[in-house]
Amino acid sequence: MRAVTRRRFLAGVTAGGSALALTGTAGPAASAATGAAEDLGIPETTVGPTDPRYADLVRGNNLRYVGTPDYVRQVTSVDEIVRAVQAAVSSGTRLAVRSGGHCYENFVADPEVRSVIDLSQFDDVYYDPAMRAFAIEVGANLEKVYKTLYRGWGVTIPGGSCPSVGAGGHIAGGGYGILSRLHGLTVDHLYAVEVVVVGADGVARLVRATREPNDPHRDLWWAHTGGGGGNFGVVTRYWMRSHGASGDPSALLPAAPAGVVVANLSFSWDTMTEQGFTTMMRNYGSWLEENSAPDSPYARLFSQLKPQHRSAGSFALTAEIDATLPDADMLMDNFLGAVSAGVGSTPTVLQRGHEPWMHAVEWPGFTGGRDTTLRFKIKSAYLRQRFTDAQATAMYHHLTRTDFANPGALLLLTTYGGNINTVASDATVVPQRNSIMKPQFVVSWTDSSTDDQNIAWVRELYRDVFTDTGGVPVPNARTDGCYVNYADRDLSDPTWNTSGVPWSELYYKANYPALQRIKATWDPANVFRHDQSVELPG
Repeated sequence: MRAVTRRRFLAGVTAGGSALALTGTAGPAASAATGAAEDLGIPETTVGPTDPRYADLVRGNNLRYVGTPDYVRQVTSVDEIVRAVQAAVSSGTRLAVRSGGHCYENFVADPEVRSVIDLSQFDDVYYDPAMRAFAIEVGANLEKVYKTLYRGWGVTIPGGSCPSVGAGGHIAGGGYGILSRLHGLTVDHLYAVEVVVVGADGVARLVRATREPNDPHRDLWWAHTGGGGGNFGVVTRYWMRSHGASGDPSALLPAAPAGVVVANLSFSWDTMTEQGFTTMMRNYGSWLEENSAPDSPYARLFSQLKPQHRSAGSFALTAEIDATLPDADMLMDNFLGAVSAGVGSTPTVLQRGHEPWMHAVEWPGFTGGRDTTLRFKIKSAYLRQRFTDAQATAMYHHLTRTDFANPGALLLLTTYGGNINTVASDATVVPQRNSIMKPQFVVSWTDSSTDDQNIAWVRELYRDVFTDTGGVPVPNARTDGCYVNYADRDLSDPTWNTSGVPWSELYYKANYPALQRIKATWDPANVFRHDQSVELPG
């Protein structure tokens, strides 16, 4: 639908083959990339510590971590990405990449990282007729992805609810979001991926891998269906096309709903007793146990229950459901009533109504505001069954502690399941395919002097909720490990993980050995590594 820009044409020419080896030597491909950058008015740049842009480029969203690399390479084309990787490898420089800057740990800001490749300006989204799929360049944030796909073709992907997240890490980690109960994970629609890899010879080369059964590079595609970022190479772009889809571009991805019914309720801590809180946790989890089948009308409902620390004064329950469903308003009312039943605290309705789809994508009920001053620590879990009453008691204790007061301390309990659970555990890297809820344990703050007390709060909450399984949600009948995109270094620390289950199993379960074999094939020198990167076998 959109015109083919010179930048896209050149990228397609230089990346058209299944594998392309490039060195740092200038040549026709390098000239094409330079021309593409000039078309955008953005020169290929290397930013060092004396450049005024450096301070912005060495930090992501979590201000606990600020990097000190020797330089940051800003890239705007595939060829520039290849050259940037080659330059780092040839000089023996430890490298990392950043697209949206939402890594929860210091994997990019690691003091050992001396070269950062900033991908944020390589961010086009377009239909690629040669691939019969939608191309998403790695630097595009989700807001741009959603707006481009919807306004151009009326389609979408079931991605996350935070518009500023970069597609680069989000998709590779198995991203999920508002439409996932209906349409599965982002990676369930991933047709192909293009990656800059480095062989044993030290040469950076571009490889395109698809899900086609006869593709000799299919293992590299599979590794990016939940294997996480920073493990195998530098992704340059993804191509999205749903399984079995054909015909016009508007039929190749899920259609976005025309509109949604939204609800935002607030519960006051002044009238919330421990019994009421435990009842609400039981209600929410029981509702998910009963309404997470893929053929349920509630597969079209997405919700977050967000109990904040008592110092916030109140906490929210937010939800939205496809407004085109028959009786959508009634279904919403039934859900809200089921979660609130017997709680003993009458909620305040902050918002209840209908919104068009694109407005809902940016709805503050889910996205919140983007505070660029935050420091944070976040932990994750997959739940196959609701929290037990004993776990709810542990939550209540930490949310009402009087020795700690931070409104930015909360639980974020997100609906899961539905059509996510129709995919085999080894069809993609994401093995958690029978869960109903995806909780986050969150604390954010601004004052660096309070780092220790805030981190201690969320660590102790998480430990106590999963005290029966060594302080982490081990794969068992009730829980099913952790989400790799919510990276948590504590999973590697025996102080906080006493379960005997390693971080790799918590993230990947039985799929980890296959990832190690793929690592040995595509990154034999372990160029792409961080504190929880896939390890070479052996």
